[in-house]
Amino acid sequence: MIEVGNEFVVATEDAGLDIAPSMGTEAVPDWPGALWVGAVDLDILAGSTHLRLQDSVGYHRARLLVRSGPSVRGFVDVDAPGGVLDRGVLESAAAALPAAAASQTSSTPSITVIVCTRDRASLLRGAIAAILRLDYPNFDVIVVDNGASTDETRDMVRDEFQDPRLVLISEPRPGLSRARNAGLRRARGDIVAFTDDDVVVDEFWLRGIASGFEQAPDVACVTGLVPAGELRSAAQGYFDERVNWSKIVAPKVFSMADPPADLPTFPFCPGAFGTGANFALDRRTALALGAFDPALGVGTRTCGGEDIDMFTRVILGGHSLVVQPSAIVWHRHRAELEDLIVQVSGYGKGLGSWLTKILLNPRTARMAIARGPQGALHFLRNARNHSLGQNAAITTATAPRDPLIAKALRTELVSVARGPLNYLLERRSGKT
Repeated sequence: MIEVGNEFVVATEDAGLDIAPSMGTEAVPDWPGALWVGAVDLDILAGSTHLRLQDSVGYHRARLLVRSGPSVRGFVDVDAPGGVLDRGVLESAAAALPAAAASQTSSTPSITVIVCTRDRASLLRGAIAAILRLDYPNFDVIVVDNGASTDETRDMVRDEFQDPRLVLISEPRPGLSRARNAGLRRARGDIVAFTDDDVVVDEFWLRGIASGFEQAPDVACVTGLVPAGELRSAAQGYFDERVNWSKIVAPKVFSMADPPADLPTFPFCPGAFGTGANFALDRRTALALGAFDPALGVGTRTCGGEDIDMFTRVILGGHSLVVQPSAIVWHRHRAELEDLIVQVSGYGKGLGSWLTKILLNPRTARMAIARGPQGALHFLRNARNHSLGQNAAITTATAPRDPLIAKALRTELVSVARGPLNYLLERRSGKT
C-alpha cells in the first residue's frame, strides 16, 4: 500500500491501483448526478493500466483532484463504470489541466492548529485523527470546546487521543469568534491554522500553509483549497456549485498595493479569498488586528461572517493574503436539502451582518459604496444564474426547478436582508 496525501493507493498484480475516497462514507448515493470523489498523484501511475475506486457502489462517474506530488493541477470529472477508471482516460482528461505550480517550502515555522467544535464528537474524531497524521515537523493542536452541553467531546479527546501535541480547552460562551479567540490567545505557534470539525485535512496541509507564507512580503493570512469530499446528493451538488472556494486551484496573492483587475469590488469579495474551514494567520498580526469580532460567527445571531471579516481586515491593514491551493482540506457538505436550507440561511445572515459592519465604519463605507453598484450586479447575476440552473451540473442532474433547491436560494437571499438587524442586536446585547 502506498499513501499519497490522504488517499491510499494499492499496487495490485493486475497492474491496477486501488484509490480510497477522500472522505469515507457508508451511504450509497441517491442522486443520478453523484460523483465519487478522490485524488490521484500522476507521479505514481507508472506501471498501472487502470484505477479501482474503493467504496464506489452506486457511482458511475468520479471527480478526481489531480496532483503532482504535493502540488495541485486541478479537477477532472471522468466516467468510471463499475468503479474502474482507465489510466488513458485519466491522462487524457488531465492533459487539459495547467502544469502544477510549485508548492515546496524552504522553512517549517511553528504552527498551532485550532479546531473549534460544539457537541459534534463523532465528526471531530475523524478530523483530529487526520490532523495528527500531518506530514509536518513543528505543530501542535488546540481543540476548543465551545458552549458544550455535554462532556462527550472532553471525554472523547481525553480517552482516545493520548498525544502530547494535543490540548483541549473550553470556551463556555457560544460563538465561533469567541472560540477562535480563545484558541488564538492560547496558541504558541508563529502561525495559527484554523479548520473545522467536519473536515479531513490533507497530509501536506501545513506544508502548503507554510509555503503560502513565503509567496509574498508581509503575508498575514493564507487560505487553501476546500473541495467537496463527498458528492452523493443533490444538496451537496448544489452547494458545491454555489461556492468559489471549492474550485480555486491557481495560487493568488491579494494586497491593496496591487488590486486585482478582475475583482472590481476588491477587497470586498466574499468567496474570492477562501473560507473559514481552511485558513491560517500570522499570530502576532491577528492579535494586533484585534482578533475575531465576537458579534460575528456561528453560535450568534449573525450565524457567520467572521472569516470574511478577518480576510478583509488583513488586506485593509496593509498585509498580503495568499490563496495556496496545495493547502487542502476536504469538506463534507450537507447531504440533505433541509440541512442545506439551514446552512445557506446562516451564510446569508453572516454576509448581511458583515456588510452591515462594513457600512457602519466610515472608512470602509466610503470604499464599499464606491464599489456598490458593481458588487450588487455581480451578486444578482450569480443568483440569477443559479436560480435558472445555468450550470451544467445543476441543469443536467440536480433538477434546478426542484422546489426545495429553489427554496434554498430564496432563503439565502432573504437571510442577507436579515443580517443587518441581527448584527445590531448582537452588538448591543450583553453577550458581546
